[in-house]
Amino acid sequence: MDFFTDPAAVPRGFGPSAVTIGKFDGVHLGHRAVIRELEAVARDRDLVSAVVTFDRHPLTVVRPDRVPRALTSNRQKRELLEQTGVEATLMLTFDEHLRELTPEEFVDTILVGALQAEVVLVGSDFRFGWGGRGTVDTLRELGRSRGFDVDLIPDVRPGDGARRVSSSWIRELLDRGDIREAAFLLGRQPVVRGVIVHGEQRGRELGFPTANLEPRSEGFVPADGVYAARVTIGGTVYDAAVSVGNNPTFEGVPEKQVEAHLLDVTLDLYGQEATVSFIDWVRGNQKFDGLDPLIRQIAADVDQIRELLASTR
Repeated sequence: MDFFTDPAAVPRGFGPSAVTIGKFDGVHLGHRAVIRELEAVARDRDLVSAVVTFDRHPLTVVRPDRVPRALTSNRQKRELLEQTGVEATLMLTFDEHLRELTPEEFVDTILVGALQAEVVLVGSDFRFGWGGRGTVDTLRELGRSRGFDVDLIPDVRPGDGARRVSSSWIRELLDRGDIREAAFLLGRQPVVRGVIVHGEQRGRELGFPTANLEPRSEGFVPADGVYAARVTIGGTVYDAAVSVGNNPTFEGVPEKQVEAHLLDVTLDLYGQEATVSFIDWVRGNQKFDGLDPLIRQIAADVDQIRELLASTR
């Protein structure tokens, strides 16, 4: 996949292309359906398939107090888009300059000037340009004068079809620890990735050593609790019991730690990057009256998680 971060970096002669535009946070089932349609249109019309996305949520600039937590980092988003098979991605820096582009300037600079778009695929609620003034009708009107078509893409509505797949819905699920439903909507397991750092060594003292991810990890950390997970380090996948939260049994523990106890192995992992794939929620966090009941519960969690992971192979 060709990857660009500036319209000026797109080489002369790129395209002609079929383009879709969106935040693509999570690259979930809805996004994947859009890209499948994009690729089908590109094949039928002998065009390059291209995604236009953004390096941050537009609310970061427009309404910083309302920015939702991202499901994926930019690096994760790029990797997921590449896995879809799309031929090119242009990840724009969403700053004041981009925000202030009129719909005409956005089309002329990015869609026509950089990507030579011949067809643009968008959803019915698509907005673009300063203040969101550009609508699908605006895009169609500009397309008629600039030489590209506009195709509408229907929403993906699983189950009873009452609600469309969205990043907001997935955030809600992860915020309550509903890993299975979130994984279904994502089309993959939810993941968090980060470097393993030194912790307080409490897990080791309890007989269950943990690999602690750095606080600023990539991905959306789900609700506090204990999870069955698989952890990938250096290309090797390990079964793991993962704790998320501040460990209420102990005082002074920072919030939202991600601690992974790898089952049946003891390794020196400090400084290595780990990817935690959440498989299922096991229980919520609770405060224990002393270490003995805590150790008994962890042992029971590990047994349950081992069985759960064995059933999902």
